[in-house]
Amino acid sequence: MNRITEKFEKLKSIKKRAFIPYITVGFPDLNLTYDIVLKLVESGADIIELGVPFSDPLADGPTIQKSSQKALESGTNLIKVFELAEKLKNVVNIPLVLMSYYNPIYRYGIGRFISDLTNCQISGIIIPDLPPEEYGEIKHLADEHDIATIFLIAPNSTSERIRLVAKESSGFIYCVSVTGITGAKNELNKEINLLIRQIRLITNKPICVGFGISNKKQVMEVSKIADGVIVGSCLINLIFKEESNPSMLNILGNYTSDLAIETKVNL
Repeated sequence: MNRITEKFEKLKSIKKRAFIPYITVGFPDLNLTYDIVLKLVESGADIIELGVPFSDPLADGPTIQKSSQKALESGTNLIKVFELAEKLKNVVNIPLVLMSYYNPIYRYGIGRFISDLTNCQISGIIIPDLPPEEYGEIKHLADEHDIATIFLIAPNSTSERIRLVAKESSGFIYCVSVTGITGAKNELNKEINLLIRQIRLITNKPICVGFGISNKKQVMEVSKIADGVIVGSCLINLIFKEESNPSMLNILGNYTSDLAIETKVNL
């Protein structure tokens, strides 16, 4: 059984939703990324999404774009990402998910990419610019190696698209809370409840909500209706703000703990 599936089963047994932080690998630098991952685990992360920096991240808002650019300028690429994952696999006991646009994967080589995911014990992949119909060899090899393929559903997805994503997704379904790009928002999209109900009519796979979640109230609201909460821009904003502060990791850990505690719910 895939580690992500195991994680959701365990969380359900203890009446908790998954808290899933996103970070850009190589931001502020690769050494700090390693320390940030360990701090997130210590502070209550259940799954961590590792973002591969890319020069044209179409789904990402200005905060993640800026962190991605900084990571690229310091030389971070897919090879460096896997080197980091190799170091993490023996010290991190929660599932790791890799988020990458398709271009770096294509240039790296699909077979090599899946092989390195397996060797680094990465449990799932998200490729936001590659729809399920075009996964082809990636989907086939990922299934062979028990790597979850996680697809996105947006508020404007058609019924046909929702059914396709629900069928092809493994690990969990990524439910986008807003139409557009990532970035912290003050209010949660009111349509998200309806979208999740629509998804639940056709599948019992875990549903996690991301894009725009930035505070405790939103984490609590999402935890009442979904199986997991994904946060990214708010964490990266904090890292930018405290980057030069020697206490940055502790500040990040305290902030993460405050958010993660809201995923404990009465099911």
